[in-house]
This record gives sequence, C-alpha cells and structure tokens, in this order.
Amino acid sequence: MTKRVLVTGGAGFIGSHVCDLFVSKGWTVEIIDNLSSGKRENVPSEATLHVVDIRSEEAAAIVNNGQFDAIVHLAAQMDVRRSVTDPMFDAGVNILGSLNLLEALRASGRGPTTRVVFSSTGGAIYGDFSSPPNRETTPKEPDSPYAVAKLSVEYYLSYYTRIHGFDAASVRFANVYGPRQDPHGEAGVVAIFCGRILEGRGLTVFGDGEQTRDYVHVSDVADATYRATTTKLDVPRQADDRAFNVGTGEGKSVLELAHTLLAASGARAALEFAPKRPGEQAHSFIAPDKARVILGWSPRVSLVEGLADTYAWFAERANKPAVATART
Repeated sequence: MTKRVLVTGGAGFIGSHVCDLFVSKGWTVEIIDNLSSGKRENVPSEATLHVVDIRSEEAAAIVNNGQFDAIVHLAAQMDVRRSVTDPMFDAGVNILGSLNLLEALRASGRGPTTRVVFSSTGGAIYGDFSSPPNRETTPKEPDSPYAVAKLSVEYYLSYYTRIHGFDAASVRFANVYGPRQDPHGEAGVVAIFCGRILEGRGLTVFGDGEQTRDYVHVSDVADATYRATTTKLDVPRQADDRAFNVGTGEGKSVLELAHTLLAASGARAALEFAPKRPGEQAHSFIAPDKARVILGWSPRVSLVEGLADTYAWFAERANKPAVATART
C-alpha cells in the first residue's frame, strides 16, 4: 500500500525538495502551505497542494482526516528579525500553529502511528555560549524568540510522545543553501551573494568576515529529513533523544564562503565590508555524528559542488551564463 505524507511548508525552499524526494520514493504527498513565502512553481506535479494556514481550522481538519503515515512539519515564521520585533506573531505561527496540528493529530487517534518530523534550528537553538561543534545534548540558550519557539515545539513534541504516545523526531538544520532559496528578505547568505553577483554588485561582508557557519546543501537536508521519517527509532527518554543535527560539522567563515562561491561561479565581485551586526553569533556549527550512526545519514555534497550547483540554478533563472563576470 502506498504511504501518505503531509508536508507543511511544502511549497517553500526546503519543503519542495523534501516533497520531491518523497515523490521519487513512491509516497503520496499532500502539502499545506499558505504561499506567504512558498511558490506554486515549487510544488511537484504529483503532489496535492492545500493553500491554507497551519493555524487554521482547515489545516487541523486535513491532519485529522488525512490518515497520514507521516507529517513533516516545515512551515514556520522564519524571519529572526521579525521574531525580535514581533515575538507574539512569531509565537502565534511557530508555537500555536504547531499545536494546532498536534492537537488535530491527537484528536484523530493516529498519534502513535504517524511519524511526526519537525524542522528545528541547529544554530540559533544553542546560542552563543557554547564551543562548537554543538551536539544535540549541548545546553540550549536561544537568543531570539524564533529559536525559543523552535525549542518550545521540541519540548511539546517530547510531551506528546511521553503522555500521548506520539512517534516524533526533530531535525535541527544548520545553514541550508541551494536551488530555490529566495535571495530577498531574510535569506541565507549564499542566495544573497548569488543574487548580488548576477546583478553585478559587490558582496557585503559584515564585521571582519571571520564569523563561521555550517553550510549544508538542501539535497542533503531533504535526505536527512526522509531518513528521520522512515528510520525505526528507539523509545525516547528525553527530548534530545529524538533530535538530530543536520549539518556538516565544519565551520566556514563568510570570507571563505565568498571566495569559494566566486571561484565556483567563475565570477568576479568586490567585497564590501560593513559594521558587525549587533548580537550576531561569532561561530556556529553542529556535529552530525548522531544522524550518521542512527539515521545512516552523512552530508554528501561538498561546499564547492553545492555552491557551483546553486549558482548555476540562480544564473539559469536570471537567463545568464553559469560562468559570468560581475562588475566590480
């Protein structure tokens, strides 16, 4: 019998790659996305899209009636800066929206038989008081309402697992990059840099550019998410038992990233330095050993390969050659 998965946020950057993978594995895929940032063009033709908000009664009804084998919960308010300026909105989407789905699943009676996989954060959740690479058991010191909300949902999942017998896991993503990422607004630095190169503009580096991040390609993230959905897991004793870091375990500086991208793209662009942003973490990267041992997952796409792939996608979208020379 064909298995069924519901992917929230499935029209978005990461979600659409996750949907593509589930479709390729023969699953029936349904998507909940309000298209506030997701795009219809990202949705695989084989999937069914429900344009609803995760906070809505309609979303709850889809979960309650859907008889899904798995729910992959990726929909979120992802703008860290907005979470700081409007924490109530952030909590409304990220916490109350998640609870709306979890309560609907509880009401359906399928909590113990439906694997719930929640996309958490592998950078912001640990804060700036640890020495990376951070492991799943590293003390959590979130520095933004966004990270607080992600950690809160992980604790709610732990509660639903212990009290209501749910089958849940969390995947803590590092800095995800790749095709389909939006270079505008609160986007990853790779997408922003690709957009600026193709526009013939310089690359803005905040501070001295030595701050490090863990850059993981979206195809590897989709693979980890699929494995977290399909791997048999031991009964958890505490929240961190079912949490998995999804990253490379290597910190790359912004300067190293910029130079690697320029080399991979064959482009030229000036580096423009700007003042350090207040509150920005100096170093953030996560250890993926647990995912390797339990899920059989390891990142396969190198930074050089991933940046070349990503730049080629942006270049194609801009109707420009993949190897181009940007104005300096």
